[in-house]
Amino acid sequence: MDLLKTLVEKGLRREPPTREEALAVLATSDDDLLDVVAAAGKVRRQWFGRRVKLNYLVNLKSGLCPEDCSYCSQRLGSTAEILKYTWLKPEEASKAAAAGVAGGAKRVCLVASGRGPTDRDVDRVSRTIEAIKEQNEGVEVCACLGLLSNGQAERLRAAGADAYNHNLNTSESTYGDITTTHTYADRVDTVRQAQAAGLSACSGLIAGMGESDADLVDVVFSLRALDPDSVPVNFLIPFEGTPLAKEWNLTPQRCLRILAMTRFVCPDVEVRLAGGREVHLRSMQPLALHLVNSIFLGDYLTSEGQEGKADLEMIADAGFEVEGADTTTLPEHRAGGCGPCGGESEAGACGTAVPERTAAAAAGQAPPAAGDPAARTDLVAVRRRGAGTDLAPNA
Repeated sequence: MDLLKTLVEKGLRREPPTREEALAVLATSDDDLLDVVAAAGKVRRQWFGRRVKLNYLVNLKSGLCPEDCSYCSQRLGSTAEILKYTWLKPEEASKAAAAGVAGGAKRVCLVASGRGPTDRDVDRVSRTIEAIKEQNEGVEVCACLGLLSNGQAERLRAAGADAYNHNLNTSESTYGDITTTHTYADRVDTVRQAQAAGLSACSGLIAGMGESDADLVDVVFSLRALDPDSVPVNFLIPFEGTPLAKEWNLTPQRCLRILAMTRFVCPDVEVRLAGGREVHLRSMQPLALHLVNSIFLGDYLTSEGQEGKADLEMIADAGFEVEGADTTTLPEHRAGGCGPCGGESEAGACGTAVPERTAAAAAGQAPPAAGDPAARTDLVAVRRRGAGTDLAPNA
């Protein structure tokens, strides 16, 4: 397929595809899926070899969020029966983090629900970062606390934080359909504050919220222009009790196409397979390792993930290896502060509008609806172990 040959050549040169090429990846048929995975896998191996970076989530404060993000089980008005607790003490968070590090995690991600931290919250998280760093030599710490105010990113950096996560989630044009209590511009501003403070930026998306192919391409190109070091790709976990509980729009094949498109647009960036992989990729998770170079180990914020041991077995069985703490994740050229996703191009421009059509429609397939066999509600398991409980974490 000429398209895939062109995309591989561009990826090896750190050159982005055009919007039309990115849309074409999402519109490929299931018959061509393995070819798409193989092509994107060549780009992945060029910049990251066969290494897989492990990350571990610690939910510092769960539930009771005043924001109305439709996808979130912790949102205002959510009736999802999730764990709800206030701030973990630094020693509790450090103990939870140690379980992930012992399981092979190189980065610990500290997350707290809410619009954004108060200065007192930043002090609290700073003490937690210091406690984790003291007990786990060489571990990376990423904070994810919501919208930042002036000076807070600098304070987190001074406390030892290595990175800050704040996802764009979806395209700017449809953001207001997902969240009304803050704006897309607020999110972009927080990522830029983190970068200005010297923190490694982590920003990604959520697929499966009813968006079009054009929306997916828009957000990935916007991420490329923002130039984070890490791009987590989440697949919506449709929690009962949230507005998007009936949104079952993903198949394993579509998930793989989305990951491949993200890899082609951001060839030399840490692309992370994040929440929802167990729910939507299911038995095809190992194929995703040919596209991403990073995953979360074990459980997520409010949902349970695959057992940590199974994650490690999957990586080994697929012929990959866990990235060691002494290995630099990103290619050497990205440390020098190059252009978007390492390349020089017009990728920062979103370009003209394109017709909205899903990959499923392009392939003559209807997306799965709630009640279809693909709507695996049995795989959406609320987290009942780890942080905020007396049970051992999954790592």
